[in-house]
Amino acid sequence: MNSDVIKHYDSLIDENNDPVFDPEPLKEYMDKWDGKVFLDALTLDDTKSVLEIGVGTGRLALRTAPRCKEFYGIDISPKTIKKAQENLRAFDNVTLLPGDIEKYPFDRTFDVVYSSLTFMHIKNKKAVIDKISHLLTKGGRFVLSVDKSQNTVLEYGSRKITVYPDSVKNIEGCVLHSGMSIVERIETDFAHIFVIDKNT
Repeated sequence: MNSDVIKHYDSLIDENNDPVFDPEPLKEYMDKWDGKVFLDALTLDDTKSVLEIGVGTGRLALRTAPRCKEFYGIDISPKTIKKAQENLRAFDNVTLLPGDIEKYPFDRTFDVVYSSLTFMHIKNKKAVIDKISHLLTKGGRFVLSVDKSQNTVLEYGSRKITVYPDSVKNIEGCVLHSGMSIVERIETDFAHIFVIDKNT
């Protein structure tokens, strides 16, 4: 991910933009990407270790951390991670990592990995999906929500950030290459949700 992405998300924190405190109508709008159907697909329980890629300020983590044994979240924006630490301070099972999923040197595996609205910032999707396969335990699950939009630029006020849209065909090809298998693909108003298992 490039420095423009980091600057954009750091700037959102400077502008006091924290989705954790969005009004209910906006939270319901965001659920069109990763609401109940997405959360149910994670099949969480109190024995599982979980990694969220693109944890942001903890919008989803607040719903997943209470339902697992260990929660890890990684995000490229240092200011966003700092805000997430504040929002998730009530949980003693949370570890937050400032860094890039493509480069971060993990020394462990996870039962569940998930990501929503983050893959548009990842250019080399194949490499990241391969890495996720290595990060998962045998029988582990990866749940991915990608925006249906095929725009190559994300515009926010005066900021324009290059993004790399996700196609169903490309994601399917990357998953096949990784050796994992898609067990379900769910279509919502705005997203494609892939439920992916590591069988070996």
